[in-house]
Amino acid sequence: MEVVKETTAILDWLDSTDKRVNLIFGGAGSSKSYSTAQWIIKKAYSEKNKRILITRKTLPSLRITAYKLILDLLQEYRLPFDLNKSELTIMLPNRTELLFKSLDEPEKVKSAEFNYIWVEEATETTLDDFMQLNLRLRRQNDVPNQMYLTFNPISKLHWIYRELIEKQRDDIAVHRSTYKDNPFLSGEYVRQLEDLINQDQNYYKIYCLGEWGVLSNIIYTNYESIDGIPNNPDETIYGLDFGFNNPSVLLQISIKDQQPYIKELLYESKLTNQDLITRLDNIIGKGKLIYADGAEPARIEEICKAGYICMPADKEVKDGIDYVKRHHLMITKDSINTLKEISGYKYREDKDKHVLEEPVKFNDHAMDALRYALYTHEKQAVSTEMFRLG
Repeated sequence: MEVVKETTAILDWLDSTDKRVNLIFGGAGSSKSYSTAQWIIKKAYSEKNKRILITRKTLPSLRITAYKLILDLLQEYRLPFDLNKSELTIMLPNRTELLFKSLDEPEKVKSAEFNYIWVEEATETTLDDFMQLNLRLRRQNDVPNQMYLTFNPISKLHWIYRELIEKQRDDIAVHRSTYKDNPFLSGEYVRQLEDLINQDQNYYKIYCLGEWGVLSNIIYTNYESIDGIPNNPDETIYGLDFGFNNPSVLLQISIKDQQPYIKELLYESKLTNQDLITRLDNIIGKGKLIYADGAEPARIEEICKAGYICMPADKEVKDGIDYVKRHHLMITKDSINTLKEISGYKYREDKDKHVLEEPVKFNDHAMDALRYALYTHEKQAVSTEMFRLG
């Protein structure tokens, strides 16, 4: 039985490697995660009585990335499996088991042994995480036990580069891929990647060429991840960034004691405005105050007619960023795309390495939604107070 269709060179490479640790890194859109998920499925169904761990640093991020991807592919391929939703485990007819465990609960990982381990977004992990996983990769096997790490090569200062690549260990294989290895990307996304050469050399190197860089001039360091938004906030507003090929993003910003708490509610591509309104109805309900991209007045008007208080946001970038910087941002752990964006949101550098007072326009959709809401809401409050006093 043909389990999956081998669509990229990454699958061919995975089929050829016999190394214990396999580093699968590269630029954005290169099919690293998708192809590795296909490979895991192929191994799971073609071998008997295996135990496979799929992991990421936090459980919320694991649920909406690797876990969802594996389930979607199993359903697309119409393969038989039994799912235990509460334990996040999948049992196959050949007695192979797939376990989805996060690294923020290390005891769950330490209590088992595995034949194969896939670490998604491996740059989120620590060297200690890796060492613990390597110790768990020892279940009896008729072929070599293997670990697969997928990631973008963000920084040469990261332990993955220093400890696994730079030391040229004999038990490690490395595969680098770029968007050119994925024939299924849209033309618009390819143009965005290639245009990075005109915006920021380091971003171009990392996300387009899939080469190691060093991210500097990060805009926001004033944030931390939290479990959830507190009850009974003083007020709640929403930030909305429109997209179609790019994702539409909706953020909830709840303010308590002047402290903003941020939760990502929507991050989805290919939404028409009617699709978006349906999502809003299901997620937040009518009558909510939303600050949206003011460059789309027709979409804003349609959302208002659907029963929302949707206002055009002030799009002043520099002042908006400066205002957001004045707050300590509390972002929920399940706001996966928002956390990923903010960790790499940086000022542009020109070809002479001069830092410009504007951000790189790439992977910034949640950052725009955040700025729209916080900055515009503050300006509205100031204007109202001045009107009251004057």
